Amino acid sequence: MVTISLCMIVKDEEDCLGRCLDSLKDLVDEMIIVDTGSTDRTKEIAKSYGAKVLDYEWKWDFADARNFAFAQATCDYIYSADADEELDEENQKRFRTLKDDLCEFDIDIVQMYYCNQLSFRTVYNYDRELRPKLFKRVRPFIWEDPIHEQVCIDPVICNSEIEIIHRPKENHAGRDLHSFRRAINQGRRISKRLHNLYARELLMGGTPEDFIKSKDFFLRSALDNNRSLDEIKEACCILTHIGVLENDPLFILKYALKDAITEMSSEMCYELGEFYFGQGDVDEAIVWYYNAAYECESILDIKRSGTMPRLALAKCYRALGNEEQALDYEREAAELDEA
Repeated sequence: MVTISLCMIVKDEEDCLGRCLDSLKDLVDEMIIVDTGSTDRTKEIAKSYGAKVLDYEWKWDFADARNFAFAQATCDYIYSADADEELDEENQKRFRTLKDDLCEFDIDIVQMYYCNQLSFRTVYNYDRELRPKLFKRVRPFIWEDPIHEQVCIDPVICNSEIEIIHRPKENHAGRDLHSFRRAINQGRRISKRLHNLYARELLMGGTPEDFIKSKDFFLRSALDNNRSLDEIKEACCILTHIGVLENDPLFILKYALKDAITEMSSEMCYELGEFYFGQGDVDEAIVWYYNAAYECESILDIKRSGTMPRLALAKCYRALGNEEQALDYEREAAELDEA
């Protein structure tokens, strides 16, 4: 049977670390816990499970911390976990079966279902999605093809049926948005993936102050010829939201028109609905909320094409004295929430 190293980075996780380790202690062969500055009993709890506990000076860089943790591993595979995760009894059985299977198949990465993601909505649109969780520690390089041979560099990835229960104890949007701003202020290039996550986390968990602090970055992004069309549309959505916050019609018009060059997003239509409702133009607000809900698609936040515009339509029709129509939209929103 293959051996597995559990690698974690933690800070002040005394409330949930024990539950996480209880669910993993019989599945892994070593536990490596990298602590980034706990002031509670986190390290004491980790040591009680026989974990190797290492201190790490926090640099506001999760990748660096995880690389440090992975570098300490000695087993065949590395399982990456957070303290607010756990496996129930059924998924512990699936994990044991997986360990047996890994002896027979050459797999580099195993993906598992991450569940209960919407408890604290920051960057998640779905409650269950596959994520890479188990990684081969040492990967051999193999030449392939009988002529024009080359080294195989694509990892072999398999999807498992293991479901990881995520039990967040708080919303991390404030911490994550601070990390985005810090990286930008250091002059680091924000990748396309992080650009999407920054915009998404702002829409899902950002405060008005967070939006204002992001303004310069997204202004530059909207003018950056090296950014993709998707990134420019994301920037326009954030800038339009800022325009609504600042009640600046010309600013809103500028970035709404940039988005309209291609098919408008639900996020942009929703922002226009918010602007017109704020101006007291309920009829025009209805037009844009309707487009957000039924005519366009989301590019960042699925709720802006789902429950949010429908609830906004209910608000509009109630303001017009049409209670029956308002209730219809509220029922439709509730059905989407239950789906």
